[in-house]
Amino acid sequence: MSQARGKPPVQARGADTRRRVVTATSELFRHQGFAATGMKQIAEASAAPFGSVYHFFPGGKEELGAEVIRVSGQVYLDLIALFFDAADTAEAGTRDFFDGAAAVLRETDYTDACPIATVALEVASTSETMRAATAEVFESWIEDLTRRMQTAGVGAKRARELAVVGFSLIEGAFILSRATRDATHVETAGAAMVELVRAELERVAESGPRVKQ
Repeated sequence: MSQARGKPPVQARGADTRRRVVTATSELFRHQGFAATGMKQIAEASAAPFGSVYHFFPGGKEELGAEVIRVSGQVYLDLIALFFDAADTAEAGTRDFFDGAAAVLRETDYTDACPIATVALEVASTSETMRAATAEVFESWIEDLTRRMQTAGVGAKRARELAVVGFSLIEGAFILSRATRDATHVETAGAAMVELVRAELERVAESGPRVKQ
């Protein structure tokens, strides 16, 4: 039977519904966390039939949550690339990334922070599926920033240390900033991270590039 004129293919409509479910769930997680978000609420927020949510995610909220974490994680990975690829140096990329995060907090009235950390704190001890998904995303971020620091000339071990410190600083600063409604905490954390990167790059310049470990 031919496709009815003017209507997208069933497969395309299904993909659109699935995207709406994932997007709506991401927003709900960001604002109220995993436990407080129900499947009925997800269906309503995504304008999808309740049965469709389980059709796409038969494993229920945990399966959907893991997908949301991975999709959101890729979005943030793309943001890292956006700031660092546009910067002339790793130091400038670091500064721009933290400054951009502070600006987003202010622009969204402190509601748009990192959904990954929010969920990780909530479910790390109660859901292995969700814990594994958040760990996977954090590791992808760390690996990306590690690679960027290595490209700047930092040795492998120290590059990973800087990446871990960087994400620890920004995630902690997100918590402080949202609690106090003061984005200068992110800027302060950023200034500290910029100093660490600057000092390491200066050390590398003085001693020559380190052999990758």
